[in-house]
Amino acid sequence: MIAKKSVSLQAMKTLSKIGFFILTIAILTGCGSYEKLLKGHDYEAQYEAAVKYYNERNYTKAIQLFENLIMHYHNKDYTENISWYYAESLLAERDYYSASYQYKSFFKRFPYSDHAEEALFKAADCKYHLSPEYYLDQQITKEAISEYESFVDRYPTSIHVPEINSHLDELRDKLMRKDYEIAYNYYLTENYNAAYVSMMSFLNNYPDSKLREDAMFYLLASGYQYGINSREDKMRERLQQMINDFDRFATLFQNSKYLEQAQGFYTKAKAALATMEK
Repeated sequence: MIAKKSVSLQAMKTLSKIGFFILTIAILTGCGSYEKLLKGHDYEAQYEAAVKYYNERNYTKAIQLFENLIMHYHNKDYTENISWYYAESLLAERDYYSASYQYKSFFKRFPYSDHAEEALFKAADCKYHLSPEYYLDQQITKEAISEYESFVDRYPTSIHVPEINSHLDELRDKLMRKDYEIAYNYYLTENYNAAYVSMMSFLNNYPDSKLREDAMFYLLASGYQYGINSREDKMRERLQQMINDFDRFATLFQNSKYLEQAQGFYTKAKAALATMEK
């Protein structure tokens, strides 16, 4: 019995080695045939293989073939499909930069395609996915907003409009927070003139911001510091502006957490003006 079991185990090991060898050969052969296809000039075969890889979610191979086809294949019957599948493959791989460019290119080349609306939406949506955290540079965020708005102007009844409106709120909130942080950092670094101008701009640009109370407080705080440290011929005008800012702040935010500090600036400004009058 022991001898038979030993033979059986040996046979299983042998079969396992043979299976592994066959699998390795199959993989190497498959890789070789793919490389041969990619470097060849049978573009119809490349197209069929690319679509097959796409449907199998093997996007890496699909992308290589579609890139090759876009560069070398000019059969009008396939061009639109190639461009669309290529963009879709890039999106599936989360290559948002390249995908956005390809979707936009698709829309320009095939404006009457059944995929035109979807291409323009996805070009903008890729920019949304590329939008960074609010404290980083927001250029891509501004581009996403612009492209979303252009899409809605062109397709106001699109099924994507509710989603776009939600994304626009999120993107605009990033810009709002970024602008506030810039203005606040001017205050922290005692650049009070820049802080005042930036806070005023913030309040004008974002009248409904949840940071409006904070912005109005730092507006008058920086206004006081800027005014009290000005030349005498400018001090009166700037402190009076700060007092006007306080009046608006106190009216709008009667229970503000900043009210005591704001009143302190107000009292000092009034005292300084009174001294100047004497």
